[in-house]
Amino acid sequence: MAQERHGAITFKGGPVTLVGPEVKVGEQAPDFTVLANDLSPVTLASSAGQVRLISVVPSVDTGVCDAQTRRFNEAAAKLDNAVVLTVSMDLPFAQKRWCAAAGIDQVQTVSDHRDASFGTAYGMLIKELRLLARGVFVVDRNDKVTYVEYVSEATDHPNYEAAIEAAKKAL
Repeated sequence: MAQERHGAITFKGGPVTLVGPEVKVGEQAPDFTVLANDLSPVTLASSAGQVRLISVVPSVDTGVCDAQTRRFNEAAAKLDNAVVLTVSMDLPFAQKRWCAAAGIDQVQTVSDHRDASFGTAYGMLIKELRLLARGVFVVDRNDKVTYVEYVSEATDHPNYEAAIEAAKKAL
């Protein structure tokens, strides 16, 4: 049975339960399998040898998630040899439609809807909602976690500048 962390974050002011362990800086990044917009599998190894900035959002169809994905899309253009992923529980078809409408072309959106593999490996699955919490992870070329942010209130923005700076340092 997966570890549960009740009250680790709030969603609209109410405490929720995160399923999975809390990932910490310095740890080996957990593996995961999510789906690309074409339904092909994406794993940590899919971007081996590159820095990964992993932006985690509840749904790209909400205001803060939209803004978060747009902000990291802008940053991605300036991060050479880095991959920027946005992970959500949205269906791949919805992610693809949203990216086309929003002009997102630097960030790869991936869906955790099938198995919640990313959510449970990174301690981001909100048990009560079957959505992912908001957060950001940076993983270096050697698959070590160099930056972690679990946003304490899921409707708040992450610290964009700290995450982008961490990705630059990992390059």
